Amino acid sequence: MITLFSYPELYNVADNNPYGLKIFAFLKMTGLPFRHEHLFDASKAPRSQLPYIDDDGLMIGDSDMIIAHLTQKYRLTIDELLTPAERVTDHLVRRTLDDLYWVMSYSRWKDPKFWPLFRDALRQRHPNLTAEALAAAQTYNFQRYYYQGIGRYEPDEVYHRGIGDLEAIASLLGSGPYLFGEQPGSTDAGIYGFIANIHFYEIETPLKRFVASQPGLIRLCDLVHAAVSR
Repeated sequence: MITLFSYPELYNVADNNPYGLKIFAFLKMTGLPFRHEHLFDASKAPRSQLPYIDDDGLMIGDSDMIIAHLTQKYRLTIDELLTPAERVTDHLVRRTLDDLYWVMSYSRWKDPKFWPLFRDALRQRHPNLTAEALAAAQTYNFQRYYYQGIGRYEPDEVYHRGIGDLEAIASLLGSGPYLFGEQPGSTDAGIYGFIANIHFYEIETPLKRFVASQPGLIRLCDLVHAAVSR
């Protein structure tokens, strides 16, 4: 049995972290049976990062490595029809989402306009989270942002970067409904992980306002959300 370990849910989304939600959606889309356990402390996870899976005793972290492992072990066909050009696009989209991650995280933990709202939403939904634990997580994230570089930018500059990432992904979505046509793939699971954590987020960040203006992003997000929420 596969067990997915990821961060807690928020705003009726199965994981408030885009990478955990990506794996949740991938497992649902491929029909693999799994258990889902929510954690806040990632210290015992591989590389001290969530999400990770326990697949019959084998611990695997990193969302891309998880998908590669599951695809090979269980002979999944979700991406088998992708062309070489589409595989290149998949790679570029995943790297763009990696950049977007920092802006999303910044908007929650760093921006003083939104941090109190995010903190209070977490504590209301998960009352076991103490103020001390959240303050420690915020301090840790401040250090990450500084060394990654985004913590040295002004908020407007940060959001300009994130909106550029969203524009790039939105521009790739044609008539859809999914990135590569009529059937969803692992790339769509990744896009959903991020867009759902913006679209369903109840705090009006610049990222949320931009997504609201993009019908293609909302269409893909709503389709995947309906499928994985059953």
